[in-house]
Amino acid sequence: MTPQEIEQLFTRDDGSYLFARWARPIVPVVFGVDDKTLAVVKGAIEAVVTLAGHKMAETDPELGGNLMLFFFREWDELLGLDGLEKMVPGLDDTVERLKAQDANQYRFFRFEESGAIKAAFVFLRMDAALSQMAVEDLALAQAVQVMLLWGARAFAETSPLAKLPEGQVILRPEIAGVIAAGYDPVLPVMAEDGASHSLRLFARMQAG
Repeated sequence: MTPQEIEQLFTRDDGSYLFARWARPIVPVVFGVDDKTLAVVKGAIEAVVTLAGHKMAETDPELGGNLMLFFFREWDELLGLDGLEKMVPGLDDTVERLKAQDANQYRFFRFEESGAIKAAFVFLRMDAALSQMAVEDLALAQAVQVMLLWGARAFAETSPLAKLPEGQVILRPEIAGVIAAGYDPVLPVMAEDGASHSLRLFARMQAG
């Protein structure tokens, strides 16, 4: 990838640049799945965390769980979850907007004072499109999309996953490279200068 292509991955809809990664260990909590699916989802998260050279933990001393994934059928189901409105402000309006858009997924992030990711909430409405995906592929795609604060259009046209000729689905090597570079300890947990930061990511990818 070129520095310009890397920069586009973290460019907001308003044209600004914002990169952020996790600083604290990630503690996933998954709702709405059976034990078998739970193991697959947590396994995918662990694989991406390992790729990044980051850490997971059993509990977050402040939040308990800091990466929450919800699997459900209809957006209105979220409105009945006790305490969710406190964690995701404006939930009622967000649900109405997502219903109007016929959206099947939504991610919400909270941040540390440093700008690092503090918590992430992943909402997946299991419509026909998502239900047709293999759970391993869906879990891997979601793990990738919460590992960094990607721009809104980062994967709008090209999935972070790729299918090999023999049918196996993998994380695209260039996206894996960006994730690994983004977690290099010499780089900041948050960056807003796209021109310089994307060059630093590019340099780390080349070194890797």
